[in-house]
Order: sequence, then C-alpha cells, then structure tokens
Amino acid sequence: MVGESRKWVILLASIWVQAFTGTNFDFSSYSSELKSVLDITQLQLNYLSVASDMGKAFGWCSGVSLMYFPLWVVMFMAAFMGLFGYGFQWLVIHRLITLPYVVVFFLCLIAGCSICWFNTICYVLCIRHFPANRSLALSLSISFNGVSAALYTLIANAINTNDDTVYLLLNAIVPVLISGLVLIPILNQPQPQPHSVDTIQRDTSVFLCLNILALVTGLYLLFLYSFSYTMAIARVILIGAIFLLVLLLFLPGIVYSREWSFFTVPTSFSFYYSRFTRADPNDDELYKEFISIEDSVRNRSAQSTREKKCCIMNVLEREQFSMLGEEHSAKLLVRKWDFWLYYIAYFCGGTIGLVYSNNLGQISQSLGHYSQTSSLVTLYSTCSFFGRLLAASPDFLSRKIHIARTGWFGAALVLTPIAFILLAISGSGAALHIGTALIGLSSGFVFSAAVSITSELFGPNSVGVNHNILITNIPLGSCLYGLLAALVYDSNAMKPRPANQLHEMSMCMGRKCYLQTFIWWSCISMIGLVSSFFLFIRTKQAYDNFEKNNNRNNVAPE
Repeated sequence: MVGESRKWVILLASIWVQAFTGTNFDFSSYSSELKSVLDITQLQLNYLSVASDMGKAFGWCSGVSLMYFPLWVVMFMAAFMGLFGYGFQWLVIHRLITLPYVVVFFLCLIAGCSICWFNTICYVLCIRHFPANRSLALSLSISFNGVSAALYTLIANAINTNDDTVYLLLNAIVPVLISGLVLIPILNQPQPQPHSVDTIQRDTSVFLCLNILALVTGLYLLFLYSFSYTMAIARVILIGAIFLLVLLLFLPGIVYSREWSFFTVPTSFSFYYSRFTRADPNDDELYKEFISIEDSVRNRSAQSTREKKCCIMNVLEREQFSMLGEEHSAKLLVRKWDFWLYYIAYFCGGTIGLVYSNNLGQISQSLGHYSQTSSLVTLYSTCSFFGRLLAASPDFLSRKIHIARTGWFGAALVLTPIAFILLAISGSGAALHIGTALIGLSSGFVFSAAVSITSELFGPNSVGVNHNILITNIPLGSCLYGLLAALVYDSNAMKPRPANQLHEMSMCMGRKCYLQTFIWWSCISMIGLVSSFFLFIRTKQAYDNFEKNNNRNNVAPE
C-alpha cells in the first residue's frame, strides 16, 4: 500500500514539473520587448524562436544522459540550462549586459533544450510507475504543460502587472525551485510492482477523478485569469490555482479510502483499464496467435480481389500494421511508410500551431490588439491544456466508442485549417480569440496523443528514442513556417521605408501583415489532415485487432 501511495506522489511530481516548465508558451509575452532591445527585424526575431524549438532536436541527449546519470541529476541539469539561458536574456533585456545576436541565439537554444529534458524526465516517470495505464498517466501529466502560460501570467501579475520582462526572470528561477520541491519524492521512488486486474481498474478510476479535477483547474484558470489586472487579485487567484494543484496529491488517497462497493463506476461507463494495457503477460502470446489467425483469414479473403484494387489502395495497404506494440529500432522506424505519414501529420498540424503561438505577440500587435497579448497567450495555453486532457478520451470511452487513436488524432487536426481560414477572413478581436482557442485545442491534443501513438505503433520500450526522432519536425517546422511569416511581415513593414533603414527594427500594422501567412498555413494544415487520414486507414486494422483481442479475453471463462 505504501508503494501504491508513493507512485501517486511521483505522478504529482511529474504534473508539477510539467505545469511550471512549459516556458516556451510565454515567448510572445516578451518577444516585442526583446525585439526592441536587440533592434532586430521580425525575421531575426523568428530565428530566436526557432532556436528555442531547436532544443527539441537535441532531446535524445536527455535519454542518453539518463543511461549514465541518476534521474534527479538530469533534472537539475535541465533546470540550470534554463537558469543560464533565460537568466542572461533577462540581463540583456534590462540592458544590464550587452550580448551579440549570435550569443542570444545560443541562449535561446539552451533554454529550449531544458524544456525537452524536463519532458523526457516526466515521460520516464509515468512509463516506469504506470506501465498498465501509461497512456492515461502521460496524457494527464503532459496536459499540465498547457497551463504554464496561465500560471506564469498570474505570477507575473502578482509581482508587477506592468513589466512583461518579468516572464524571463520567472522562466529562469521557477523551474529550479520546482526541481528542488520534487527532489525528495524522486529520490525515494518506489520499485515498480506487478499489478493485478483489480489494481489496474482502481487506478483507472483514480485517473478519471484526477482528470475531472484537472478539468476544474483548467476552467478556473480560463475564467479567472482575465480578472488578474491588479496584484492583489492576481495573488488571490494564484493561491487558488496552487491549492488545486496540491489537491491532486490528496485525491488518490480519498479515492483509495472509500470502499469500492460504495464508490463504483456505473457499468454503462465501464472501461477496460487502458486501450493499450495487458495485465497478464501471457496476453502477448494470445494476442500474437489471434493476429496470425486473423491475418491468414484476411489474406485468403483478399486474394481474390487484390487484382481489382486501384494503385492507391495497394500503396495504402503496403506493409500495413497487423498488431500494436512491436518494437521498432530507429533504423526500422525511418523505413516505415506509417512513420512518415505520422511525421507529416504532426509537422503540418501540431507544429504549425506551436509556431502560431510563438508569433502571437506580433499578430496581436499588427491587428491592433497588443494590450491583449498576455490574455491571448493564456487562452492558447489553457485551450492547449484542454486539448491535452481530451487526448485521454479514447481510453475512457473505448467501451462505448471504438475509434483508433490515430482517428482521434486526425479529428483533432480538423480544427487547425478552420481556425486559419477564420483568421484570414476577419481581423477582429473575436476572430482572433476564437482562432487562438481552436488552434490551442488542436495542437494540445496532438502533443499529448502523440506520445501514446508512438508507444503503440512503434513499441513502448523504444518510445524515448522514437518520439525524439518524431519531434525533430518541430524545429524544422518552426524554421520554415516562422520564416514564411517573417518574410511576409517584413515585406509589408518595409514597403514605405527608405533603403538605408531596411536593417533597422521593422513594425507592420494591419491585416496585410499576416493575411498571406494565414492562407498558406491553412493550406499546409490541410496537408497534415490528409496525411492523418491515410495514417488512420493504414493503422485501423491493427487497432481493431487489438480491440477484438481485448474483447475475446474479457469474455473468456476464468
């Protein structure tokens, strides 16, 4: 029982780390100040944003470090990288020191690395201590990364409502403090223990309660952050948010203390642990045997119609997945059609939403809503949080609604082109808020669901390496999409300017600054949607086979 309680403390530690280390979300809050101090163009500012995202390309370094150092050492390495990267930027923006642009670029890169390293630590903690419910643990933990901007906005307003540069100081200091706070539970991690079916069911019920409390936390931040216009009010709201985060620690104990004969989940809303759970190790062999039988039947039935299929269908069915959970090495991964469909869907979906959030400062300024930048950043962050929470819905609804997780992934991407089309049509404040909310929901779902999809399609033991290969699309997309936005912005800003001022800080006002960008981004996001549809078609059979196997085991006599 002690081990059971300690694993929930580990989950809370992971949640707190995620909640206070999503420092990339508030870039838009201070980007205009940084642009002014450095006296750079929008294109040069975009490169600083790209540098932060490039840190994800070095995510594999955190996995390698965990092979040689204890987890707590790697955590503090991440914390001090952030302290170094953001701390020196704060000194620069306050003109306490002067650094060349190249050095500031390097500082942004170091700060971006720290975020990715923190994420890897949380992935390891969730997978290690919740092997049977890892998708639920991952989605819950990752979702709290989306409230970082809201929490940092409250802390910043509680300190000084008129100084946007305080975000940089908070980005440097808060992760170090949080690392110190969670050090004790991480040093005293319980040994992983085998789980019975009853334990897995009980844990799933606890996760349901935790997700409900997380939803309450998100709604609290969404509806009350706009009232934090004075330091006193911001402090009161911040205390309430901290209380809700602490309450997460006590909720599992409250659930465990109730007799399950009294506290039960209705049969109509039953769920069988997780979509990717096997409580019995022998299920692996049963699953493989079941798949082999299914494959032989399917191959015989398909033989007679194979010649009638069109070339596109033949390509779609080439090397299709027949089962989930097979381990893929990095070399095998990059040879899979499905990986590249997955890569393109993420590249043209979730990543483009992240680039949009990085440009929110300039977008709101150009549309005449600069005073609402902080609220827009918080709106994106909070909606991203809700999107990440929704990524757990396949696990809770799997009994009533069976849709492959890749299908949910594709459905989430529908919101992105709709949002960009809306932004291209109207430059009003309402359109800006609605578009930002839709993009936040979509990208948040993608970020959270992607970890579980990578684990299911390419193997849970290889998820650390394989997922870091997948997210190399983020710095690539940040560079390409940000470059497109910056070129359009600067071309409109420089039109009336004399030639001798082209290299000075540029500012563009009006819808023209981002109109072409929104049109291009909507077209690109449609490509991601199409790619996700093909991925769903190619993986649907594997998810169906897994579903049939689970149903077969559930009805089998004991």
